[in-house]
Amino acid sequence: MKGAMMRRWVADGEVEEAVERLELPFNRYGLDHYGISRDHLVTFFSLLVPFYRHYFSVRTFGAEHIPPRGRTMVVGNHSGGLPVDGAMVLTSLLMELEQPRLGQGMVEKFANRWPFVSHWFSRVGQFTGLPEHAVRLLEEDRCLMVFPEGARGTGKLYKDRYNMVRFGTGFMRLALATDTPIVPFAFIGGEEALPTVLHLKRLAKLVKAPYIPISPYVVPVPLPIPCQIFYGEALEFDGDGSETDEVILEYVDEVRSRIADLIDEGRKWRRKALEEGIIGSEEST
Repeated sequence: MKGAMMRRWVADGEVEEAVERLELPFNRYGLDHYGISRDHLVTFFSLLVPFYRHYFSVRTFGAEHIPPRGRTMVVGNHSGGLPVDGAMVLTSLLMELEQPRLGQGMVEKFANRWPFVSHWFSRVGQFTGLPEHAVRLLEEDRCLMVFPEGARGTGKLYKDRYNMVRFGTGFMRLALATDTPIVPFAFIGGEEALPTVLHLKRLAKLVKAPYIPISPYVVPVPLPIPCQIFYGEALEFDGDGSETDEVILEYVDEVRSRIADLIDEGRKWRRKALEEGIIGSEEST
């Protein structure tokens, strides 16, 4: 009932249409067997879309590379102090594809310890990043969003912007074990929207978070900086997930290299767009 009431208050018509077109097995109560709620999805994305369209003025490139259905993993760089990139990528998957898809992120365990967050995350398809959850979702042909840098990625300081930290390897073994194609992507603009200059780690422990980002303007609220998402062609790898660490690392490096190429492509586009006034003026990336 509460989900339906909130939906009536905030529903965006285009979001409602996109959610109705999702190829998910909702029952007559608007729930799938994971507890994902159609009403909660409409509310969640109706709240995100104004940020996507206006606050961050997101432009998405290469959406045609995402399969319209079937198991898929979208894998990209993490940035910006707070997970703005994840929210905007999820919105692009719903709003920019000819066949809308629900991206399902593997959430850091600490986030599910916060009051009310765990319930809302599960209602909109964002589950704790456990291997068994990911395997089951992919075997049911869902679309997973993965940031192999983890919290280390959003924790990068501004001086290290767009320099990716070490990738975990679990996503690659998962992709091989489930025969899942990987669509690489680069998120551009997050580093400028929330330039992190230091972390408050002691305070973060009190709220059970890995860090609290501090920006030059102190309050950790992202600025309304235009952002872009660049999706690349899908990558597929041979194997079943039982390969040696050496082989897995080679595959992971290939994905990381492709994301790095997309970051370079995106930053070049951004510089040119700034010079030509296509997007608003800001410090060059």
